[in-house]
Amino acid sequence: MALTQLNGENFEELVIKNEGTVLVDFYADWCGPCQMLGPIIHEIATENPDLTVGKINIDDNHETADKYSVMSIPTMLVFKNGKEVSRMVGYHPKEDILQLLK
Repeated sequence: MALTQLNGENFEELVIKNEGTVLVDFYADWCGPCQMLGPIIHEIATENPDLTVGKINIDDNHETADKYSVMSIPTMLVFKNGKEVSRMVGYHPKEDILQLLK
């Protein structure tokens, strides 16, 4: 599945109401580690069609970042059946992120 751009309007529909596994990358365009993580997130989205993978820009979506207590970026949250089950903060290699999704 392609990478989905999330925002405050579609977050509930695409993440909270999703009955599968969703990886959400909270990022900002100015964030160096976020830029390094971007291609990895894209690869995970491309290689795992059963997953929903989305990115949400914290500068444009303060309320959503606050709601999920995102204090630093990048922060990746994993949701299963609409509930947050795990999170990872900072840059991590692809293998670590894939482990988070299990």
